[in-house]
Amino acid sequence: MTKRIILSLTLTSLFTLARISSAQTLTPLVHQPPGGANLAFQLTDGTVMCQANSSQDWYKLTPDNTGSYVNGTWTRLASLQPGYIPDDFASAVLADGRVVITGGEYNNGQFTLTNLGAVYDPIANTWTPLAAPPGWDFIGDSPSVVLPDGRFVVGRKLDMQVAALDPATLTWTLLGNAGKSDFNAEEGWTLLPDGTIFTFDVQNAPNSEIYNPSTQTWQSAGSTLVDLHSPSPFGCLHYGPHGQFCYFPPGEVGPGILLADGRVFCTGSNSQAGPGHTALYTPSTGTWAVGPDFPNGDNAGDSFAVLLPNGNALVEGVSGRLYEFDGTNFNPTLTAPGALIILPTGQVLVSNATFAQVYTPANTSFPRRWAPRIRQFPATVVRGSTYRITGQQFNGLSQAASFGDELETATNYPLVRITNNATGHVFYARTHGHSTMGVATGRARVSTNFDVPAAAETGSSSLEVVANGIPSQPVTITVN
Repeated sequence: MTKRIILSLTLTSLFTLARISSAQTLTPLVHQPPGGANLAFQLTDGTVMCQANSSQDWYKLTPDNTGSYVNGTWTRLASLQPGYIPDDFASAVLADGRVVITGGEYNNGQFTLTNLGAVYDPIANTWTPLAAPPGWDFIGDSPSVVLPDGRFVVGRKLDMQVAALDPATLTWTLLGNAGKSDFNAEEGWTLLPDGTIFTFDVQNAPNSEIYNPSTQTWQSAGSTLVDLHSPSPFGCLHYGPHGQFCYFPPGEVGPGILLADGRVFCTGSNSQAGPGHTALYTPSTGTWAVGPDFPNGDNAGDSFAVLLPNGNALVEGVSGRLYEFDGTNFNPTLTAPGALIILPTGQVLVSNATFAQVYTPANTSFPRRWAPRIRQFPATVVRGSTYRITGQQFNGLSQAASFGDELETATNYPLVRITNNATGHVFYARTHGHSTMGVATGRARVSTNFDVPAAAETGSSSLEVVANGIPSQPVTITVN
């Protein structure tokens, strides 16, 4: 090519990128998190809970009375128990609204593969220490998922073991793991609509696997066709009380996220062949297809992804650039490094050690069939009381969040939003006791309980069920 042609193509590419990027917006929070916000969880009362930078400290972001998180305010929450300052752990929001974290690749800044854990109760604002599964001296940065029946399942990093936590008793049960082709290290787990768990291997790349919790067995899901893992540059990493043990990292992969059309979008870390690759798995047929490579030579090794309400997967590259996969094309958007989580507004909170902002997609529309559907609800509610609401698809079509392995922040549970018709003020009713934690539940009847806030304004109001940023059609209620 001549220099003129190269320059022309470069200018054209920049112009195209500018047009793509200008459609999305990033808005800094008016009030920044007091201690940074390395990781965020969407609580079932509409607030967002964040861990401060490498700290025992946690803060809560509460939206303002218009429902704006950009204008929200921060409140300090209870701190973790002494001696537990984890980074890169397994985690989830449970069906009763509590938050569970277990393990940590680092504890107090040291590579330890700690087996400590804790459960946060947002009503009592307390952390309760959580014991490790029987015989698990080390947990570290392990994959995890909440099953449709509400159990929190974790795969031990250093081998093939699997354990399930009963949220009611906070006791662990060791599960079977027959058929696993490699150890759990650096894998991410994706919940499928049939209640099984999907992963693409790191050590045994390009193999993929599916775990059936009912039979407690793994089986191969076939080759990913392209290499999604990056070889590790590290040798022995010492851990243990005296550093007497060696962990040999198998490399990294990117997040895998279930799309609205039922496929799993699997993203890669830098392979030996160059940029991060992607692949698409269709569970209904058990088939694979090669996806587009990351633009700009980027990749998603150890990075975040969320499912936008419009059906696009928003993936963060290691460069900090955000990319939207629309089912066919993989388009670069804005640069915003940090943890990603879908908000009930359909926006994305991007938070990191120094700064938090809200990403608004260019297109926030979605097919109505993707939305939750309310079938039975109380026409009149009283402030401070609890009610049950039933319908369909309250948990959304996907967990809507993924990371390369640890730091799970799935949002596949219903939120209830009440808006006063006279003032337009927004109130979130805490939900709990969801009948399922599954995804893409379709026409099945599901339900949840919601607590009407004591501060909710009385009078005619609209009520919506929101899942992964997608609201139901509103119904009219009266708040007394």
